[in-house]
Amino acid sequence: MKVLSFIAKSGTGKTTLLEKVITELKRRGHRLGVIKHDAHRFDIDHKGKDSYRFTAAGADTMLLSSPDKLALIKKHPESPPVEELVSKYFQDVDFVLTEGFKESSIPKIEIHRKECGNSLICRGERHDPLLVAVASDEKLDVDVPLLDINNPSEVADFIEEWMDNEAD
Repeated sequence: MKVLSFIAKSGTGKTTLLEKVITELKRRGHRLGVIKHDAHRFDIDHKGKDSYRFTAAGADTMLLSSPDKLALIKKHPESPPVEELVSKYFQDVDFVLTEGFKESSIPKIEIHRKECGNSLICRGERHDPLLVAVASDEKLDVDVPLLDINNPSEVADFIEEWMDNEAD
């Protein structure tokens, strides 16, 4: 399975860019999976709901099913690696895009915005050989393709080309 992660420091615009890129890739006919890494604890299972009652009673896995969506609530002793999540839950898509997972061993596009004043993670704090591109709103001297953060079509073009080359 082909997987590509969008990474950046908080507040840089990962979600905004990824949302626009997903829309563009869907318009082009791709089946996409998306995984959002949340470093904080979240809960979609709320007190008073049946799903909450089942997990509170001890269910290790709880699947909520409706005519148009599924939601899987699965207890884990620790956060599973992104590769495990992809192999278990994303067999029905063309490729998977993730937000976060900057420490993972999957290829990455780093998002950079001038006004945030942050240095690059993959070419500043450390050198990550899995960085495949940078999307920015300013000219940067980088050893990977530099994409326009304000042009989701350009980013989608890059992803399609990169995914095609990964299949080779």
